[in-house]
Amino acid sequence: MAADKIRVGVIGASATYGWSARALMPALLSVEEIELAAVCTAHEDTAREAAERWGAPLAYHDHLEMLANPDIDAVVVTVRVPLHHRLSMDVLRAGKHVYTEWPMTVNQQEAIEMADLARTQGAHAMVGLQMRAAPIWLRMKELIAEGYVGEMLAAHMTYFEMARFKHPEERLYHADKAKGVNTWTVTSGHGIDAFCTTVGEFAELSGVLSAQTKEWTAIDTGKVVSVDAPDHILVQGRLENGALATVRVAALPQHPVGIRLEVYGTQGALLATTPDRSSEQVMLVGGRSGEPEMMELEIPDRLFESDTRARGASGPSVYVSQMLHRFAVAIQTGERAQPDFDTGAARMGLLGLVDRASETGERQTVKVASPAS
Repeated sequence: MAADKIRVGVIGASATYGWSARALMPALLSVEEIELAAVCTAHEDTAREAAERWGAPLAYHDHLEMLANPDIDAVVVTVRVPLHHRLSMDVLRAGKHVYTEWPMTVNQQEAIEMADLARTQGAHAMVGLQMRAAPIWLRMKELIAEGYVGEMLAAHMTYFEMARFKHPEERLYHADKAKGVNTWTVTSGHGIDAFCTTVGEFAELSGVLSAQTKEWTAIDTGKVVSVDAPDHILVQGRLENGALATVRVAALPQHPVGIRLEVYGTQGALLATTPDRSSEQVMLVGGRSGEPEMMELEIPDRLFESDTRARGASGPSVYVSQMLHRFAVAIQTGERAQPDFDTGAARMGLLGLVDRASETGERQTVKVASPAS
């Protein structure tokens, strides 16, 4: 019933541009349990434009004014990463539940502060690590748990995406590692989270981060900036279950091959492939001891937790809609939503260990508690 819907406001609800327009807003509108109550952007005219585009009854250009509205239950934060911490903290202080896009923030300390405040406020606070919600990884995880491969010996992921050397000048800040929006934080963050959620957490690791592309050029102004944001990442180590593991992530200028996850065990093997983290064009194959070859395995529709596809979700919005469905149901039922801010902070900590391993050349022990899956 409409009265039971979670009334959501969105900070950063662009009408035409970026991740919000391409994925977040279409995903939100497809979730049956959510009612779009308001949108907020930095300017009055863009707020009105976004409200008209997405059908929101209220438009704000001051997020604090929106947060003062008692009819709003929860807020989605989908803005530039350096603003995530401040805006998410404001949402929590206002007594609202919050869904913050990944990367959660620019460093683990800010993520811990966000998680601590969410816990203090008793709020549902979820981070948008939607790659883990893809049915291909959920099915692979089930098969591993059911013993399909036996004792896991090794797991290897490659995640190669198309490199972009030219950007609008307003996006050149992505070249700065400290700003938190790059192949390392975004692509590796999603990839490593899906990897660990599927096959197990790292117990120890080493890593190499490298900015192989040295310069970016603004396509609109010709401005050239130096790049220190890593675009090639290698993580290797041992998982808590004893298996050896590698994750390779890169932004490549020619013919990237998408995502590939291989799992090998004493009784079988699994291989999953997909063009990118948002694609529904997936393939899962497996083979067990005594079988002459690997065969394609079914990925059941039941692993879509909500049929948001029937209500308009497609492409990159599908898995985001699955996460927003989880978020809304958690608020309705009082159950813990995953991945929550504690999980997000743990993931930020894991990325920090890889960074430290790369800087020092020393193997790192993962001492933080494993995040919940």
